[in-house]
Amino acid sequence: MIPRVKICCISSVDEAQTAIRFGASALGLVGNMPSGPGVITDELIHEIAKKVPPGVSTFMLTSETSVEKIINHHKRTLTNTIQIVDELKDGSYLELKNSLPAIKIVQVIHVIDEESVEEAVRISHFVDALLLDSGNPNLAVKELGGTGRVHNWSLSHKIVEQSKVPVYLAGGLNADNVRMAIEQVQPFGLDLCSGVRTNGKLDSIKLEKFFQNVMR
Repeated sequence: MIPRVKICCISSVDEAQTAIRFGASALGLVGNMPSGPGVITDELIHEIAKKVPPGVSTFMLTSETSVEKIINHHKRTLTNTIQIVDELKDGSYLELKNSLPAIKIVQVIHVIDEESVEEAVRISHFVDALLLDSGNPNLAVKELGGTGRVHNWSLSHKIVEQSKVPVYLAGGLNADNVRMAIEQVQPFGLDLCSGVRTNGKLDSIKLEKFFQNVMR
């Protein structure tokens, strides 16, 4: 199976169209974060999301950790998917699903150690997909994605084997390592930001090479 590709840190309608043209089936739209690249306003997320054609997923990345605040964030953007990049601390996934039944919920797991595997498998019972990234929410200034670092793919593969839902792999992916990532982890989808950019902008040459290697 050819993995689906999510291009993250989309910053404009033009970037969204470029990513889709090359083959992206999902776009990441980054809301307010404590650190990391690609943050745009909720107004711009909404503008981009409403111009994306049917069949392409629009992921709103939120760092909110309460169900009430996540719902309020989504009301400002109206994407078809919510990507929770931190731990859900106030409320439950069931509450979130009941409040937004048509919206897909994706939980980010920052893959650090064996405890990350246990956390991922437990949460996979309650969400629509997992996304495995290389951040560290335990730092003084939380890293919640966009690090450009590869994590331990053997742990990611364990999660893919045991998860009840599809799994996206993120963290330091690019055209040079994507075949190895697919073979070692066997994810449902791939997620990347800096790996297809030059000076922060989407790079058509890098996009073409990346998608060629995914399809190979």
